Amino acid sequence: MTLAVVFETIWETYQTKDSVLQPMWDYFRLNHSETLRSPLFPVILTVASYFVLCLPYLVCDIMGKKWPAISRYKIQPDKMPTTAMLLHCSGVTLYNHVLLVFPAAIAQWIWRPPVPLPERAPSLLELAGGVTGSLLLFDLQYFIWHYLHHKIRWLYVTFHAIHHNYSAPFALATQCLSGWELVTVGFWTTLNPILMRCHLLTTWMFMVVHVYVSVEDHCGYDFPWSMSRLIPFGVYGGPSKHDVHHQKPNTNFAPHFSHLDKMFGTHADFSYAKRQR
Repeated sequence: MTLAVVFETIWETYQTKDSVLQPMWDYFRLNHSETLRSPLFPVILTVASYFVLCLPYLVCDIMGKKWPAISRYKIQPDKMPTTAMLLHCSGVTLYNHVLLVFPAAIAQWIWRPPVPLPERAPSLLELAGGVTGSLLLFDLQYFIWHYLHHKIRWLYVTFHAIHHNYSAPFALATQCLSGWELVTVGFWTTLNPILMRCHLLTTWMFMVVHVYVSVEDHCGYDFPWSMSRLIPFGVYGGPSKHDVHHQKPNTNFAPHFSHLDKMFGTHADFSYAKRQR
């Protein structure tokens, strides 16, 4: 028996085994099929996830220096968001979703039939690989988009400048975007799991994870549990690196990981933010 046959046998055995996610998937598939198959479900999932994940950071921003144990992790402690800033970003986010996201979702609901739900759940390996692969692909797409919208002045002024109104980012500034940028980000978030041939459960997990890491990147706090501290070898940027981008806009164009900025010479370490303070 050749080595290839051995690996093929192992893979086939692995494929036939039920995933640990199968009981959960069966429950949702059999009891909430109509909800999960609706084209509106991913939109509601991402919007709800966004505001829920912003809430803890919003509380930290409102409490400010009244919570010394929390405020000591603020990257730029002298630049707390004001009420006007929080309301402005919330207004831009709601405006974009009411006028762009929800109409597009309803239009998709009208012309696109409900998606079929596969019987088999993804394995944990498939789920983790699909989410990671989709994030890496998004990193490449947004790095190119982001770089061009900083280097070409018309693109920056017309579409991206609104996101740089604040040199000290905070959670609600994550989706303080122009309509064009929000649509572009939403398009890639929808397309990438399809290109990666992800299971629907993996697709939804990617959407939630992507919302989480985007909010964390903009939160303005470098907590011990930040993704950049949990992922070793400096391959992940995190809030400190993105904070530097808002202070020094020609650096750190990649939204999440660090490898593209290091490859193309646009990487700046978060020590820059410390020197600014």
